[in-house]
Amino acid sequence: MRGVKTTIALVVVLGGLFAYIYFVTWKQPEGGDASASKLDKVFAGLQSDKVDEIRVHSESGDSTVLLKDKDGWKIAEPMAAAAQDSEASGIANALSQLEVARVIDENPASLAEYGLGAPRIEIQFKAAGDKDFKKLFIGQKTPTGANLFAKRNDDKRVFTIAAFQEQTFNRSTFELRDKTAIKFDRDKVDHVEATADSKTVELAKAGGDWTLLKPMQAPSDAAAAENLISKVQSAQMKSIVTNNVSPADLKKYGLDKPTASVTLSLGSAKASLLLGGKAGDGSVYAKDASKPVVMTIDPALVDDLKKAPDDYRKKDLFAFRAYDATHIELTRGKDTVAFDKTKGAKPEDEDKWKRVGAKADADKEKMGVFLAKLESLRALSFLPATAKTGLDSPALTVYAKFDDGKKEERVTFAKSGSDVYASRPGEPGAAKVNPAEYDEVVKKLDELAK
Repeated sequence: MRGVKTTIALVVVLGGLFAYIYFVTWKQPEGGDASASKLDKVFAGLQSDKVDEIRVHSESGDSTVLLKDKDGWKIAEPMAAAAQDSEASGIANALSQLEVARVIDENPASLAEYGLGAPRIEIQFKAAGDKDFKKLFIGQKTPTGANLFAKRNDDKRVFTIAAFQEQTFNRSTFELRDKTAIKFDRDKVDHVEATADSKTVELAKAGGDWTLLKPMQAPSDAAAAENLISKVQSAQMKSIVTNNVSPADLKKYGLDKPTASVTLSLGSAKASLLLGGKAGDGSVYAKDASKPVVMTIDPALVDDLKKAPDDYRKKDLFAFRAYDATHIELTRGKDTVAFDKTKGAKPEDEDKWKRVGAKADADKEKMGVFLAKLESLRALSFLPATAKTGLDSPALTVYAKFDDGKKEERVTFAKSGSDVYASRPGEPGAAKVNPAEYDEVVKKLDELAK
């Protein structure tokens, strides 16, 4: 029994000794603390912006050829596709900055013990002017997991590099490709047609303003229209199902009769994204109408395409702003009160508001508060018709001129019970307005008109 205990004690002591040797010698860089402060570059003198070809063989078995031209990085093999520029540039930059953490063996008898007999990861690259490829081989992690065994093709020695570099170099073809679901120049988009659940919303842009065309005609909220375009532009592939789908196979993915679609017009050019059935992971099948690639994307885009037409309608009831209004005319029943803004006699003089027919100027502070309250009125929701809104007998009509008198608008308000509604000429239905905000406008008008 005593002998067994002695043996166990010796094993513990030896284990501690080996651990000490390991952590004191293995983890120290070659040359001690002096070399730890200045590590050698694996590819000394390499400039990342000069790298124009990279070949990545990842642990997954994917082999990808990346080429750089004046337009950026592209995938040349195993297919022709746009590359994710940040991924390709990241590899080039990492190669130029890569440092030797420690030299392990100057002349190894066997590479297998380092996982370099058949490297997990291999990077080949050429910089401008290079005739031959430089190669980086990456094997297994060191016992501590902090570094990776590596070597160059033109150097016998085995060294280590930081383990975090694995996520930069060990990239599959899909990870290296540009995963944008559909490409277009958003600055040129002047028409959008979004369909989901057999319902279509159509928007058009002219002179910087967006208009809702379908299912009704009305001014559109520019932010809502631009947000939809942004959602389409930012849609990313989650996976590629096939690079070359046949027309007969579209039904398999629900793309023969898409559940949703969006078409963007850029002058005479068009870009269309089709969305089909659900994939096993909850994503949806999708396809750029002009390409044979079937991908999966996040289903959130389908929800964006399902938004109701009212979500795209302009919510601001007034286009004028207090600073550019020049004439305000307010009618309640048979009574009308109007105000005109006059410019100061000198450039340094302030503009003044004057009630039409009155000798004195309107109170500057009261006029400013009133206009601010008026211009901030917004639609809470929309009704398809004006029936039972009281708009056939308005409580208040506001007529405004603005932009140096070049533009004008008219908004009519009415009350029905505790609700307040508004309408604009040429626009369908009625808008529901916050009653408290409307009452505040009327209160400020009464104070101003005294």
